[in-house]
Amino acid sequence: MSKARKADDALVLALACGLSAEQAAKQAGVSPATVYRRLRDPAFQTRAEELRHEMLTRAAAMLTAAGVESVRTLADLLKPAYAPAVRLNAARSILDLGVKLRSLVELEGRLIDLEDRVKQSPPEAASGRGAYP
Repeated sequence: MSKARKADDALVLALACGLSAEQAAKQAGVSPATVYRRLRDPAFQTRAEELRHEMLTRAAAMLTAAGVESVRTLADLLKPAYAPAVRLNAARSILDLGVKLRSLVELEGRLIDLEDRVKQSPPEAASGRGAYP
């Protein structure tokens, strides 16, 4: 692999991780001007966005996997063996997270339904044209 390709890969990773242009330049061993030049390239931007999306997807999957154990832990903290303040905080966390999760699941379902409707509708209806003058 060429030195330029290694630097480009390091730059994509650094930017996908949320580093500033200056920080990414330092980490990749390139100048800030190179970073800004590369950021003007649509293909480079796509690579960085795809990597960022992949990283977030993996992190979300890991959090989801740990979620079941976290719920068990919170449920265990509701037992009378724990101090009232601990039990109260666990109860609040369960209620708060439960409401948020239910809202997200409902919103996701509604979004999927809307996307399906848009896919099934004629092109002029999806663009907003044709229904009203």
